[in-house]
Amino acid sequence: MWNLEKCRVTGNYMGIAPVAGMVTESRVKYGGTVCHTVELDEPITVFGAIRERVILDNWEVEKIYEC
Repeated sequence: MWNLEKCRVTGNYMGIAPVAGMVTESRVKYGGTVCHTVELDEPITVFGAIRERVILDNWEVEKIYEC
């Protein structure tokens, strides 16, 4: 299943920050890979900027809950 919209997920953003939240959009990128926009439960700080939403590649998603 590639479309995770409205699913709760956990993952690892860019290999540096563990994240958890709700997928608001899943899409197929140019080249055929899938990515997901995740609205975070708690904001994270990455490279000095606060993020409330991140884009995870499909391989960065670790666990899927409540679809």
